[in-house]
Amino acid sequence: MRIVLGVSGGIAAYKACLLLRRFTEAGHDVTVIPTAAALRFVGAPTWAALSGKPVADDVWTRVEDVPHVRIGKSADLVVVAPATTDLIAKAAQGLADDLLTNTLLTARCPVVFAPAMHTEMWQHPATVANVATLRERGVHVMDPDSGRLTGADTGPGRLREPEEIASYALGFAQDAAGDSADGPLAGRRVVVSAGGTREPIDPVRFLGNRSSGKQGYALATVAAERGAEVTLVSANSSLPTPSGVELVRVETTLQLQQAVTAAGQDADVIVMAAAPADYRSAAYTDHKIKKTADGDDLTLRLVENPDIVKGLVAARGEATHPVIVSFAAETGDAGSSVMEHARAKFARKGSDLQVVNEVGPDVTFGQDRAAIHILTRRGDETEVGPADKATLARAVWDAVQEHLDTV
Repeated sequence: MRIVLGVSGGIAAYKACLLLRRFTEAGHDVTVIPTAAALRFVGAPTWAALSGKPVADDVWTRVEDVPHVRIGKSADLVVVAPATTDLIAKAAQGLADDLLTNTLLTARCPVVFAPAMHTEMWQHPATVANVATLRERGVHVMDPDSGRLTGADTGPGRLREPEEIASYALGFAQDAAGDSADGPLAGRRVVVSAGGTREPIDPVRFLGNRSSGKQGYALATVAAERGAEVTLVSANSSLPTPSGVELVRVETTLQLQQAVTAAGQDADVIVMAAAPADYRSAAYTDHKIKKTADGDDLTLRLVENPDIVKGLVAARGEATHPVIVSFAAETGDAGSSVMEHARAKFARKGSDLQVVNEVGPDVTFGQDRAAIHILTRRGDETEVGPADKATLARAVWDAVQEHLDTV
């Protein structure tokens, strides 16, 4: 595989040497393009020695080869690590003032950014907007890790570890290899649900949960890259729509049930990664509920929402399609462990596969890394992670594809 490794000017540039070594030791042909600022941290001889290729940061070196166009057009994968605030801003605006930014504009392969910067820079509205712009264009921007930064600072903005960046980036390149029409899910229709439903109480308040939709969106992205025709039913998520995916937005559990049932009529696979609320308010108040002057308690009566997965399994009957994948977001308690609860849920729901994860404050929901167990009806249990959610999504689809081959 022909990989372009872009390196922008941050202290984390030294870690890109380890990433380069991972790529080359795996047999990939790597061209390193540092920015001028990156060369102040790690010199050109280091990059040349590790890659086995000459290194340039400008468009004037070997101009007869037209490197500012040729390198990007011939690449199978472009990885920018570290991607600084400045580089992200230039890429979002389409600027082309050096060899790396020119290459980003000419690349037609998967492009992955691994940001590294101080927390204040990562959280600045300008950077947030630039990252959103890149993601909307199909660039895969990893969220940075949280930890020790330059000096004594600690917080989000730390470069992901090289092995994680390599796994994340190579997965996208492998899924995109060749035409997606020839991918392992080509010709398949899949429905993926994502996000957390909200059950309105009054015009202001609702019952909900912490689900961000990140895992469901990753599942939809990977399915599309593997050639599937994908419908993503999204409940209350602000994430950008994955490229090549049809998006259906919903709010409540009943709306989610209706949308998934309709989209799943002729689907080959339904993946229920959304987190539906188990209960809804028995009555909706069309005005904001006010506090009482004497501080009385408020009693809210709830009614149970339908179990969407059980309904899909019942509607399928004895047929083998669609393949139904359920998710079990569990916590342990005094009576049972996470896995004991999950296995009992798997038995009740009757789905073909179940993905299990432990949830809680700062665990899984809203996070960029998680660990999962994949359960099958054969009794297999496969543990994956901790890993980024794209890697987890690929593991889930690998299991689904294996199941599809047997039915």
